[in-house]
Amino acid sequence: MAKKSIVVKDMQHCMICGSPYIQIHHCFYGTANRKISDKLGLVVPLCQEHHTGNNGVHFDRQLDMLVKTIAQGAFEKKIGSREDFMRLFGRSYL
Repeated sequence: MAKKSIVVKDMQHCMICGSPYIQIHHCFYGTANRKISDKLGLVVPLCQEHHTGNNGVHFDRQLDMLVKTIAQGAFEKKIGSREDFMRLFGRSYL
């Protein structure tokens, strides 16, 4: 089942390179944060290389922070305040 995202409109292509071979990435991971990300649509499509590859969000802190800041911006624009975000995730990435 395709996930809904408030971060990107196109869930069929990697948000970094445009590849159509995607995996769903929860912008904020860890058990509790993954569930919140799912519920709020804080998910993005990433190809294998940008997800779990050597240049992926799980190994490249700069790319991980980029995705988190974009996701937080989408949250603040569409769902709630920075304080609401910090209550849910424990910190701000902006």
